[in-house]
Amino acid sequence: MAPAGDPSEPAATDGGLFLGLISGTSADGIDAALVRFEPAARVLFGRTYPLPPDLLEDVLRLSQADAQLSLDDVGRLDTRLGQAFAQAALRALADAGVAAADVTAIGSHGQTLRHDPRGPAPFTQQLGDASVIAETTGITTVADFRRRDVAAGGQGAPLMPAFHAAVLRDPGEDRAVLNLGGIANLSLMPGQGEVRGFDTGPANGLMDAWCLAHLRQPYDRDGAFAARGQVDPALLATLLADPWFALPPPKSTGRDQFQLQWLQAQLDGQSPADVQATLCELSAATVAAALLREMPACRRLLACGGGVHNPELMRRLAARLPGVTVASTASVGIDPDFVEAAGFAWLARETLAGRPGNLPAVTGARGPRVLGAIHRA
Repeated sequence: MAPAGDPSEPAATDGGLFLGLISGTSADGIDAALVRFEPAARVLFGRTYPLPPDLLEDVLRLSQADAQLSLDDVGRLDTRLGQAFAQAALRALADAGVAAADVTAIGSHGQTLRHDPRGPAPFTQQLGDASVIAETTGITTVADFRRRDVAAGGQGAPLMPAFHAAVLRDPGEDRAVLNLGGIANLSLMPGQGEVRGFDTGPANGLMDAWCLAHLRQPYDRDGAFAARGQVDPALLATLLADPWFALPPPKSTGRDQFQLQWLQAQLDGQSPADVQATLCELSAATVAAALLREMPACRRLLACGGGVHNPELMRRLAARLPGVTVASTASVGIDPDFVEAAGFAWLARETLAGRPGNLPAVTGARGPRVLGAIHRA
């Protein structure tokens, strides 16, 4: 991906600029990325805008698996998130010095509340009313990307492998892209052959929740909390024994499965720092095991997402992958904090062009599908 340039330069023939928005599993803010895709994909501006504290509290509370929700809870949260996403979009445009009229479309992932693609009535639910976004910004908004894939028998996730393949694949090297958000997911991109991808389990989500509960901090800055502790081998083995990790791809998961209740049910008096160290090792171990099992010839792992800024996690990951170069996507010209937001800008572009946005080999869907619903300005 080309380095960032001037967002005010003339629009290209592809229809100009696209704005991607996402609040991931960690719910630590709304990532906004202003992107142009022709002649080469370029992130022109990226910034994260925090959720209002009361909204963040409600998102974290209501996204827990045992949360009791009313229809009023869901409806109000959908509208409030739509308002927050709209304001993030407007702030991004103002900060980038770009007019709304110059943006072809917004691609909004929203905030995942529930994700259960394997149940008897499979579903996935992302909140953040796209009608509110389109009405507030005056920009055509594409959203609800996951449900069509689920309707076609897929997992609805991960959706980023198609984007990763479009902008980060190298025909001369077997490489993978690792997104370290609340949940970790891999995009496997051999130099030749089929692209695959799947979730591997928790990345930052459990560590963030444990850190908030014990340090009253939203995340483990520089991995310092984990570095103070020692990995508990028995606890690690217990966590790894969860049947989800043994499922073959395609598979996906979310905060409603790997959350504090899941962890606390398996604790036996360990110190908080030792638990944090063990959670860090769990993230590294599950990613490494999945990569070595599914793509043993991988030579380069490009990481993105908030976990890239946790040196303890990156150190543990590299230690488990001898012979693999583990690096940030910054090494190939894309800010690791805005890869996913750029991906949803790309998905909006694909939807408007009538092109499929999923990879059936990744999600398990019955075939390629045009994803998302278009909300015209």
